[in-house]
Amino acid sequence: MKSIVLIATTVLLCSSTWADPAAWYKWHSPLADYDICAQFSPGDGWVVVRGPFEDSGCRKPLKG
Repeated sequence: MKSIVLIATTVLLCSSTWADPAAWYKWHSPLADYDICAQFSPGDGWVVVRGPFEDSGCRKPLKG
């Protein structure tokens, strides 16, 4: 039983190392009329205008 738990834990920990970081996107707020770079939507009303990017400055396009 202990070996099954150990194997399952090892598989879960190793599988998380295969995940890529989230991409960055340039978001625009029509209400405030400015853009920001974020990985996730900053809130209601924000729309994606460019992306995905590799970096937090939204300068390097993500290579697919």
